[in-house]
Amino acid sequence: MNVEFINPFLSSLINVLATMAQTELTPGKPKIKKDEVARGDVSGLIGMVGPQTKGSFSITFDESLALAIMERMLGERPDGINEEVTDMVGEITNMVTGGAKNLLGEKGYDFDMATPLVVSGPGHTITHKCEGAKIIMPFTSDDGNANIEVSFDKL
Repeated sequence: MNVEFINPFLSSLINVLATMAQTELTPGKPKIKKDEVARGDVSGLIGMVGPQTKGSFSITFDESLALAIMERMLGERPDGINEEVTDMVGEITNMVTGGAKNLLGEKGYDFDMATPLVVSGPGHTITHKCEGAKIIMPFTSDDGNANIEVSFDKL
C-alpha cells in the first residue's frame, strides 16, 4: 500500500487528539495485519468509497486511553466503556477520516465517507471490506495505546 495514503490518517489522528483532547500519541512501526482481532477495547470503523479506490479506516483504543480522552474532552470520566464513550470514539473516527479526506483531496484523491460503526468488548473483531492489505499502526501514550488500521483496494 502506498504510504501517501496512510500518512494523512496518521497526521490527522495526532492532530485531532492533540487539539480536542490534549493527548499526545507516539507512533510506532507500521506492519501488515493478518487477522481481524482488534488490538484494544473499543474501535471505530468507517468505510470510504471514491472513483479511484475503496477502503476503510479503523481506530482502536485501550479502555484507559478512551476514558482519559473522554475526561479531557467532556470533563467527566466514566467508570468504563459506555454509550457516551462509544459515541466519542465514533466522532473521533469521523474527525480523523475527515481530516485525512481533506489531505488526500489535495493529492487528487476523492472519496465519500460512510457513517462510522463502533464496536467494543474484549477480543472484538474489525472486518475491512476491501481486498487490499491491512496496515496496522500502533501508537502509545501515557494513558494507554491506540492502533489505527487502513486498508484500500488497488492503490
